[in-house]
Amino acid sequence: MVFVKLNALKSDVNGKRVVIIDDSIVRGTTCRRLIQILRRAGAKEVHFRVSSPPVKFPCYFGIDTPSRADLISSVSCVDDVCKQIEADSLAFISIEGMIEAINGLEHTGCTYCRGCFTGEYPVPVPGELAGKRL
Repeated sequence: MVFVKLNALKSDVNGKRVVIIDDSIVRGTTCRRLIQILRRAGAKEVHFRVSSPPVKFPCYFGIDTPSRADLISSVSCVDDVCKQIEADSLAFISIEGMIEAINGLEHTGCTYCRGCFTGEYPVPVPGELAGKRL
């Protein structure tokens, strides 16, 4: 479906260095296809930047993420993910940088769940949930 809904204009991309910015990489399939689309349109280089830290753990609090084995960043280092998605370079924001950006928008004194990035959840994960996702 990614190939159907996304297209690159060869006249805009051909021979150029392109940077893609996305909110996250979960499995790696969508970003890999985006990079392939840009390369087919003639992009000279494709660099990928992510505005979240690597997603390494499942979310148990409402976001449907796959098991840990299916999360590309849980089983591969950044250099390996870069190779797997076929990018020229890959960089993620740090957890500290993400929290600083969120707090810079409007600090409300809230704390943020970082479970999918660190594996440390704000409340215990019930065993039946953990067994289904790990």
